[in-house]
Amino acid sequence: MTTTWHKSDWRAKPRVQMPDYTDPAALAEVEARLSHYPPLVFAGEARRLKRELGAASRGEAFLLQGGDCAESFEQFSADAIRDTFKVMLQMAMVLTYGAKVPVVKVGRMAGQFAKPRSAPTETVDGVELPSYRGDIINELAFTEQARIPDPNKMLQAYTQAAATLNLLRAFSTGGFADVHRVHSWTLGFTDDEKAAKYREMANRIQDTLDFMAAAGMTAETQHELGTVDFYTSHEALLLEYEEALTRLDSTSGNWLAGSGHMIWIGDRTRQPDGAHVEFARGVLNPIGLKCGPSMETDDLKRLMATLNPENEAGRLTLIARFGAGKVGDHLPRLIRAVEQEGAKVVWVCDAMHGNTIKSATGYKTRPFDSVLREVQEFFAVHRAEGTIPGGVHFEMTGQDVTECTGGMRAVSEENLSDRYHTACDPRLNASQSLELAFLVAEELSNLRESRQTAQAV
Repeated sequence: MTTTWHKSDWRAKPRVQMPDYTDPAALAEVEARLSHYPPLVFAGEARRLKRELGAASRGEAFLLQGGDCAESFEQFSADAIRDTFKVMLQMAMVLTYGAKVPVVKVGRMAGQFAKPRSAPTETVDGVELPSYRGDIINELAFTEQARIPDPNKMLQAYTQAAATLNLLRAFSTGGFADVHRVHSWTLGFTDDEKAAKYREMANRIQDTLDFMAAAGMTAETQHELGTVDFYTSHEALLLEYEEALTRLDSTSGNWLAGSGHMIWIGDRTRQPDGAHVEFARGVLNPIGLKCGPSMETDDLKRLMATLNPENEAGRLTLIARFGAGKVGDHLPRLIRAVEQEGAKVVWVCDAMHGNTIKSATGYKTRPFDSVLREVQEFFAVHRAEGTIPGGVHFEMTGQDVTECTGGMRAVSEENLSDRYHTACDPRLNASQSLELAFLVAEELSNLRESRQTAQAV
């Protein structure tokens, strides 16, 4: 970060994936209102998350980042927030057992309203209209009026994000996150007759909790067992919204992106001289950077120097998204570029975005087996390179949707239409998410055992 940076400097840089508002006066009025609203998160929280991510970069913690592809105004409800939070707690419980380190829990929540698109327009039945870019910008309905960018939607997004954060904070500290309660939900998952391979791990977790309780370590005696730290994150795509919520931290003199604890730059907006990189480089928050197949090693080195010039552990998370079967073609060269620079980063696997296909029935979907395969390839490359796999990043929901095929309960292409609710990309449902957590836990456990063996030799 630099003292010469200002939160509006991005406006002088090339911008992509952002709307052109037709009423500049209305936009200015919304930005002015938002600039007087309270920030959604605080600098101390962002610094704490950065420390925890620093631990993940050293293998002393593991990042679980998950949530909606794009949050919806229409589907907003307390039950949906609770269910996603609940599944993430279950996943974290399983991952903690496998990794034997703390799991840093970061939701794609309370701000994930904007989405980049592969094309600026879409055509249906010969009619061409601007693409839907998320509820913070325009509407999903395929009409000319619905697709006009409306700056007032930023105010609705702020209100929904504030309400979401309020509920998440209550769940995190009000007893809902008690480890014994969380594990009882996990045990319910393993009751399924197809879950036998997960039952052994679930039983070992239960034995550990029983021992702790017998030793007097319960939520009543140990505050940490009844509460969790839960952070929020989103892609910082709509920079007018981000700038309006950016505040100067009085304790450090640095700027805070007050829209969420962690923000990330997408694979389509990571131009080294672009507006999104310019904005992200100046805020104190942890920054994520999506790395797809087109990421060149020279660009990665330049981006690391720009976004983390002080090489601060926990500042920069590299989120790899290549697609099953392609990880070995791209991840090793990027890892070696990072190692050459001596850069401190958290390596995270996004096994969703490279595995989107269109089913025979016309639905976008993601095969569970492909998601799992990319995770396994991610771990295998890090094992071969001697580097640290620091986390996973999933698009998921606590709802019983049918959007991704496969998994223990075998969602088929014919099932996709049953409960296909996403406004954008397909998400893992609750069962698939937890199944994936058990499988990632196996990878973490195997990795830990292999390192212990190597150290003993």
